[in-house]
Amino acid sequence: MIARPVLIAALLASASATVPARAQDQQEKKDAPFTLQQALGDPDGLTISGSVRGRYEVLGNQFRPGLDRHDDLVVLRTTLFAEYDTGPIRIGGEIMDSRAYFDDAGSSVSTGEVNAAELIQGYVGVDLDDALGSGSSTSVDVGRFTMDLGSRRLVGRNNFRNATNAFAGIRAEFRGADKTYLTAFYALPLNRLPGDKAGILDNKVMWDRESFDVAFWGGFLNKPALAGRANLDFYFYGLTERDSPDYPTKNRHLYTPGIRIFSDPKPGKTDFEIEGAYQFGRARTGTTATAPEQDVSAYFVHAEIGHQFDIAWTPRVSIEYDRASGDRAGGGFGRFDSLYGVRRPDYGPSSIYGPLGRNNIDSPGVRLEVTPDKRWDGFVMYRANWLDSAIDSFANTGVRDPGGASGRFGGHQIEGRVRYWIVPKLLRVDTGAALLINGRFLNDAPNANGFGDPVYGYFDLTATF
Repeated sequence: MIARPVLIAALLASASATVPARAQDQQEKKDAPFTLQQALGDPDGLTISGSVRGRYEVLGNQFRPGLDRHDDLVVLRTTLFAEYDTGPIRIGGEIMDSRAYFDDAGSSVSTGEVNAAELIQGYVGVDLDDALGSGSSTSVDVGRFTMDLGSRRLVGRNNFRNATNAFAGIRAEFRGADKTYLTAFYALPLNRLPGDKAGILDNKVMWDRESFDVAFWGGFLNKPALAGRANLDFYFYGLTERDSPDYPTKNRHLYTPGIRIFSDPKPGKTDFEIEGAYQFGRARTGTTATAPEQDVSAYFVHAEIGHQFDIAWTPRVSIEYDRASGDRAGGGFGRFDSLYGVRRPDYGPSSIYGPLGRNNIDSPGVRLEVTPDKRWDGFVMYRANWLDSAIDSFANTGVRDPGGASGRFGGHQIEGRVRYWIVPKLLRVDTGAALLINGRFLNDAPNANGFGDPVYGYFDLTATF
């Protein structure tokens, strides 16, 4: 635990040091580093790009029940994207190679960190230009793809997490002359493989599978400048699943309508965001075929108000509030399912950390963000965290007190992050840390580890080409 961090930090630092100072100056002046696209002579119709990221992360005082007290690992992610546009027809694909090293059976490492040599995108697209109105554009893609919709709280491509959500299906997009955006999709989520611990620890290469046993569909609308600086998102998502021979499920049939009204941060201005979603349908209490079905009634809310000062470093201070329902006594299913959303922007680092998430949580917080210049940015944030329901598992910790005798206070989280472009648009370093100060619940719940306050840190280096 001591020698390894020093070694990894030295390797990452030496990698960044290999960029000569003179080259850095030249790149900064051009503000457009040499890319793979340029290396190929910028051919007509072809778009190609890639990235490599290496990250060392360490967790002390594991909060998940049944795992080792300390955990550390190195994760590597390599991507290569290419798209050829012939005019109305586009053919595209992306390979993502996500691997983890120095982990072991006592680690929480999962398919969220490991998905080796996977084709996460592979599609054929048709562009219909202004077929649906002057100044508009319409496109239809069929195949494998990733999606970022709205705030990404329910549908998003993972960035901090080493492996990402991806889908196979059909997706149509419309952009109006007034910048209105509408998308509709029917997709089969990719099941990341291998799913067994031995295969994950081995970084085994297996083709991810999709199946009609799990289907995800819906629509999303964005209306900018609805009233002044206020923008509107509206969405409706459906998720249906059934058991297959290899994968028993809770037979979820979930329907999630939601709305978001927000304004973008701007120097000297106050901004805001309000998002809420309600979830209904049916789900089993477990994955066995005989488990009883229950009605689902769940929700989440995010509210935020901030102000960005028009001074040096353009600091922005925001007050945030998040709440997502949990299961309660009485026979209903009340735990909110965040579908295919991302957690990092609201709840802190995920990966081998990530105790907080969009289920069974009641959490106010305050955030300070700064941007000293185009190369530096950072933030610090504090959150106080309660359980929405005292008898359900607390957020993503896996810690639960079925009798509700451990109270509702989960604890305080403090986190921070700093990023710096070593070479603008080419090479960036990202480092951060988080501390969860256990509350009564994490100390007293029957299956709590009792290891103490979880503390986490990471250091990564990303090259984009």
